[in-house]
Amino acid sequence: MFRDILGQAFEAMRHNGRRTLITVFGMAWGIATVVLLLAYGAGFGRAFENIFAQFGTNQIGVFPNTTSEQAGGSKAGVKVRFTRDDVEHIQETVPGVIHASPIVWKTVPVANDLHAYTWEVDGIEPELQTIQNMNIDQGRAMSEADLQSRAHVAVIGSEAKTKLFSGMYALGQTIHVNGVSFQVIGVLKAKMQEGDDNLNRIINIPLTTMGDIKDTKYIDGIWMSYNGNHMEVEQALRKTLAASHHYRASDRRAVNVANIMEQLTQFRMISLGLQVLLSFIGALTLGIAGIGLMNIMLVSVQQRTREIGVEKALGARRRHILLQFLSEAMVITGLGGGIGIALAYLIAVSVGKITLYSAIATDADAADIHLLISGTSVIVATVILVVVGLISGMIPAMQASKLDPIEALRYE
Repeated sequence: MFRDILGQAFEAMRHNGRRTLITVFGMAWGIATVVLLLAYGAGFGRAFENIFAQFGTNQIGVFPNTTSEQAGGSKAGVKVRFTRDDVEHIQETVPGVIHASPIVWKTVPVANDLHAYTWEVDGIEPELQTIQNMNIDQGRAMSEADLQSRAHVAVIGSEAKTKLFSGMYALGQTIHVNGVSFQVIGVLKAKMQEGDDNLNRIINIPLTTMGDIKDTKYIDGIWMSYNGNHMEVEQALRKTLAASHHYRASDRRAVNVANIMEQLTQFRMISLGLQVLLSFIGALTLGIAGIGLMNIMLVSVQQRTREIGVEKALGARRRHILLQFLSEAMVITGLGGGIGIALAYLIAVSVGKITLYSAIATDADAADIHLLISGTSVIVATVILVVVGLISGMIPAMQASKLDPIEALRYE
C-alpha cells in the first residue's frame, strides 16, 4: 500500500511538473539558508575560540596595584608588591593551580649590528612558555638550565626576528638588550596581532638574567594555569593574596586579575545568542517556503476533489487519503531538503571564509569566519525542515481526507 501511495504522489508531482519544481526550489532555498546561517554562527564562535586558544584559555594573570579600602591600621592607597614568595605561596595554597610563573618586564633598547629599536623585554621562567602557549618556530625554548645558569640567551618574537635580521638566519646571532649581549636560541611562532601591538616583538630572557637589566626584587606579575572553575580559582587567588599582603579580600582594586576564561565565557554567550538568532531567522525563512508548499497542496486538493471522491467511493479510508497527500508533501520536502543541503555545501566551499579578525590583525586567518558545515548544523536544519514539511502537508491532507465522497463526486 505504501508503495502505491508513493507512486500516486510521484505521478501527481509529474503531472504538475512546473508547480512541483517551483515548490521544491522554494524548500531548497529555505533549507540552504538555514544551513548557511547555522554555519555562519558556528564559524563566528570558532573564530573567537581561536583568538583565545593561541594564548591558552585556562590561565589567569594577576598584577599588583594599589589598595582602595582600609584594612586594619592601614589606610587605602598602599601599593601592593609581589615577590617570588607569592609565586610559591599561590602554587601551594590556591586549589586547581597547575603552574605559576612570575614575569618582570621593561622597555629598553634592543639592537644588533644592523638595527636598533626600543622594545619590551620580559624576564620569565620556562613554565610561562607552557602557560601562554609560546610555540617555537625556529630553534628551542628556554630551559630550566638556562634559568639556573643565568644564561644570556633570548627567545624572540617573529616580528622582532624580521625587523632585527631582515630575513637572515637569527639563531646563534647576538643581540644587545640595554647594552647587554644575548644569544638568540629560539624564534616564536607568530600570534595574532592588532595594529601596533608589540605581541610579536617581545624579547624573552631568563628571569635570573633579567637582574642585569632591572631590579627583580619585586616582580611585575604572575601568570598561572589551572584546572577547575575559573571563578572559584580567581576567588581563592584573591583571598590568598589578600591574606599575604594584609588587605581586604573584597578590595578588587588591590590587584588586577586577567581571567582569560571569564572573557571567553562572555564571548561564548554572545556567540550562542547569535546562533539562536540566526537559527530563528533561518526557521522563519524555511517557514515561508512551507507556506508556499501548503498553498500548493491546497490547490492540489481542490483540483483533485473528484479524484478523492472516486477513491472514497471505491472504499478508500480517511487515512489512505491523508497519507496520499501527506506523502506528496513530504516527497517535495525531501527533494527540496536534499538539493538545499547540497547547495549550502557548494556555497560554503565557494565562499571559503569571511573576513573578520584578519581585517584588523595580522596572522589572524584562523580567526576569520570559515563556513564549515557541521553534522550538527545539518541535523538541526533537517529537524526544522521535517517539522515545517509535516505542518505544511498535514493541513491540506486533513482537508482532503475530510471531503464528503458524494459532494466530491459532484464537484466540477
